[in-house]
Amino acid sequence: MSEQRAPRRRRGVRAGALAGCGAIVLAGCASMPDSGGLDSVDASQRPDSQVRVFAQPPADGASPTNVVEGFLEALTSDDPTYAIARKYLTPKAAKGWEPGHETVVLADGPNTRPLSPQNAGDEGKYFSLTGSEVATVDRQQAYQPHKQKYDKNLHLSLVKSSKGNQWRIDSLPPGVVLGETDFQRIYQPVNKYYYAVDSPSGGDSSPKQLVADPVFVRQWTDPLTETVKQVLAGPTRWLDHVVNTSFPSGVRLKSGVDSLSPDDANKLTVPLSKAADRVSQTKCKQMAAQLLFSLRDLSSSSVSEVDLKSTDGRLLCTLNEDKADALVAPRQAAQLDAQYFLDEKGRLVQVPGRGSSDPAPVEGPLGEDSPRLRSVAVSRDQERAAGVTHDGRLLYVASFLSSASLGDPLVRSHAAAAKDGLSTPSWDGRGDLWVADRDPAHKRLLVFGQGLGDKMQEVSVEGLEDDARIESVKTSADGARIALLVKIKDTTSLRIGRVERQSDGEGGVDVSVAGLRSAAPEMEDVTAVSWAGGSRLVVVGRESDELQQIRYVQCDGSAPTGQALPGLTRVSDIAASDDDRLPLLARSDDGIVRLPSGSAWQSVLKDGTAPVYPG
Repeated sequence: MSEQRAPRRRRGVRAGALAGCGAIVLAGCASMPDSGGLDSVDASQRPDSQVRVFAQPPADGASPTNVVEGFLEALTSDDPTYAIARKYLTPKAAKGWEPGHETVVLADGPNTRPLSPQNAGDEGKYFSLTGSEVATVDRQQAYQPHKQKYDKNLHLSLVKSSKGNQWRIDSLPPGVVLGETDFQRIYQPVNKYYYAVDSPSGGDSSPKQLVADPVFVRQWTDPLTETVKQVLAGPTRWLDHVVNTSFPSGVRLKSGVDSLSPDDANKLTVPLSKAADRVSQTKCKQMAAQLLFSLRDLSSSSVSEVDLKSTDGRLLCTLNEDKADALVAPRQAAQLDAQYFLDEKGRLVQVPGRGSSDPAPVEGPLGEDSPRLRSVAVSRDQERAAGVTHDGRLLYVASFLSSASLGDPLVRSHAAAAKDGLSTPSWDGRGDLWVADRDPAHKRLLVFGQGLGDKMQEVSVEGLEDDARIESVKTSADGARIALLVKIKDTTSLRIGRVERQSDGEGGVDVSVAGLRSAAPEMEDVTAVSWAGGSRLVVVGRESDELQQIRYVQCDGSAPTGQALPGLTRVSDIAASDDDRLPLLARSDDGIVRLPSGSAWQSVLKDGTAPVYPG
């Protein structure tokens, strides 16, 4: 969910994830539903996301092949400590193995193959583990997509026991390796939240926005407690550059507290370590707000209030959902449910998001006949808008006041062709305006502080290839992240970057984009994108040799399960609100259409273009 949403009340268990018992299954493993007895699950069965899988220890006299396969099965179980998996290892290997080092996600799970001994006289057994790697999850539980070949080895040796010599694994890759369906069954995504900062010094005196930091937690291993621990541990490395946490450095759960659960009134008491004993009330409530927003994104959570306590049991502060929303949600001058687009004359028109009114031109010069626009962005306070002229060369910002004048353009592109001119503009939650100039002779990303022409700045983009061109710009509501459609030759991909701001020493701020990463790695060509919440985007694109499709993706590159969207013909624009209760907007062969939740696409205006929500 987004930090700008109204409180979302309790949701049911997340559905839609597929699950497998293991990547390679010969011996079988046990599964346990929410009720009933143990059942055997073989390779042909696919338990759903509510079925728990329990591994079996190695049988006496198990062959090297069965030991390898049993170990891989044990990695797919719901055992939080991997106790059964360790039984397949030698004592020394079991002690040194760190399953939390990383989780490698393969498309279909690892394939195994016995190998010849690598050294003369080696009486052990080697096995290869191979597959197509799609992602890794690091120590911080952060997802990182990867498309590469996975090829690692295992080594087994004989270990003496009271029941005779037994084959055990004595050398193995670090971490855990899983098939993608098992990963989806075992893990669930959750957003933990931190405060956006305006400068390197940061500080917590006036937090403006909460920024979603997506991670994965195990579904059957006390996800509530794990989410709290993840928030306390601080932001992931990628996001750490642009956010602050209100939790003091080094704070953890109180020693001896291994599990948390809300009481009958849905209040969660969180005892903290000594590092939090002297926090102020303001800081304490900011800490509680971070927890409430993070737990709100956890599908199994029912927490509506948080009590933070010191090591000696003293109440530090208490905060409920309504007060958390008032504390961190931005104050807007109007509701964010209004929908905007351009009519057949290139004028900016508006239709209430929840009403049935016909589209009507907005007040001010952009709702009049001149200039004719081809793209537009409405500020988040809905007091003004930015528009690019039909030839792609001029960017104007104008007020929605009827008495307002158009004024001079903020910037001019010198591109010879309209398709090479200015991109659709985008407003971030700080009130800054972004646009890309696609002029081949002078490619650049621009930001206008508070939408003012005299505060224009060319933004450097770290990691952007020399032959790449930014086709489209969409900033997040928190202002800490930016989505870029980047074209190289004939392929356009979606990248997410951090927006870093540093003092220039003269009272100004230098803005740059860093940490570019892929957010829709399966799509070969992306046509349009829009933020659709705190960490989710909706994209239009196609995979190799496939038809165009519309889907949701996470900003970390993972794909939410159960998020299929109805198809639409030749979509050129897509728009989503931070509030997912509002319909998607699109421009297709049928003109402007919208998709209410649980419904089909509905026509709004046949001759309209450029649909947008504020932002």
